[in-house]
Amino acid sequence: MKRIRVFALWMFSLNLAQGQTNDQFKPEGKPFMRIFNNFHTSFSDGKPASSFELTRLYLGYEYAFSENFTALATIDIANPGAGNLEMTAFAKNAYLNYHTDKLCVFFGIIPTTQFKVQEDYWGYRYIEKSFQDAYNLNSSADLGMSLRYQVADFLSADVIIQNGEGYKKLDSDSVLRAGFGITLHPVKKLTSRFYCDFSHNESTLSSLSLFTGYANDHFSLAAEYNKQVNYDFQEGADLYGTSFYGTLQATKKIKLLARYDKLMSNKVSGTSVDWNLAKDGELYIAGVEFTIAKGIKFSPNLRGWDSAAPGESFRSSIYFNLEIKL
Repeated sequence: MKRIRVFALWMFSLNLAQGQTNDQFKPEGKPFMRIFNNFHTSFSDGKPASSFELTRLYLGYEYAFSENFTALATIDIANPGAGNLEMTAFAKNAYLNYHTDKLCVFFGIIPTTQFKVQEDYWGYRYIEKSFQDAYNLNSSADLGMSLRYQVADFLSADVIIQNGEGYKKLDSDSVLRAGFGITLHPVKKLTSRFYCDFSHNESTLSSLSLFTGYANDHFSLAAEYNKQVNYDFQEGADLYGTSFYGTLQATKKIKLLARYDKLMSNKVSGTSVDWNLAKDGELYIAGVEFTIAKGIKFSPNLRGWDSAAPGESFRSSIYFNLEIKL
């Protein structure tokens, strides 16, 4: 009888503790919005061309069911880049996320892991995409599943299985893409990352990404190298390059930023020039970011594109970028 009373008391205490935990957590959700606008003037062969652009509009909602389960859906409204359509809406994200102190799992149309660390370090998505995204080596979201595990304070590992076609073409074939990454923090404020992925469809497409970056309250510096073998499943066609970028916190609301990219390709068997020569080249960005108010950032910046193609003139641009975030 004594054992029964002890067990009953323990069960009552456990239920009471669980009830208190449940009472403390209140399921809730919140909408969010993000807008990328710009005005720019470009000069090529001394001829200016100017235009206003709405490059992105994100609308979404995030809901926390419990301390461990969260769902998020995002609509991405943007120029599809083809045809006569002005703007098209896509499901950018639509996923369920399970997370604990060490484990994080995504399922659905998820943020991909190929360049998320690099994109966060760059920090100016509204000005320009990060290297892999800008040159179409990988997509920022796709239908699939990812898992990240915090092995130690300085080490995390992640795996992802995805369709490999991005969120604009969710499942046009049965080919999957599998990736693996390791993120290290060997010393405080220093981050290094290794990532690779593979996909097979007649030929084998594979990607390699190396990154290292340092960031503190005053400045940040980062470098990355990316290579994709058999780009878009084109046998023998490789695309690769480097990106260097940094920021300097001039005042509480003013940052200086700079970036340099170099995109290169190889010669495919039987050809005399690099297969992507018309799009290869070097990108230069230098500018200032002003935090006007919470959720509003404005950046005047200068850009230059030096094409690798012979005879192409240097193209320079003046941009005024605006981000509105709710």
